[in-house]
Amino acid sequence: MRVTDVGIRVKRAYDAASPRDGKRYLVDRLWPRGLCKESLRIDGWLRDVSPSPALREWFAHDPEKWPEFQRRYRAELDARPDGLAVLLEAARTGTVTLLFSARDVERNSAVLLAEYLKENQR
Repeated sequence: MRVTDVGIRVKRAYDAASPRDGKRYLVDRLWPRGLCKESLRIDGWLRDVSPSPALREWFAHDPEKWPEFQRRYRAELDARPDGLAVLLEAARTGTVTLLFSARDVERNSAVLLAEYLKENQR
């Protein structure tokens, strides 16, 4: 499947939903603290595209580990391409917003996942 002009956005789960978000998917393994399921307004919770529990715990949002985290997470994504099909299919028809709960908006798995999806359009 080839996706052209992939419209994938990344946004903190704690930020207000917007009509420009298109389809909204939570891509964290854990539910965001303090948010109820009704208030998040998501089209799906895709835990399988998030980093493995071992990788998530190892990284612990340590900026010094970011380069190695990227390498390891990309390897995990390469090993399970089927999990990405929902996101790629949704991107074929419009904007997709990947929701995350990390405080660091530049170095988190959702940012890397968005880059990966854009680089590996099928």
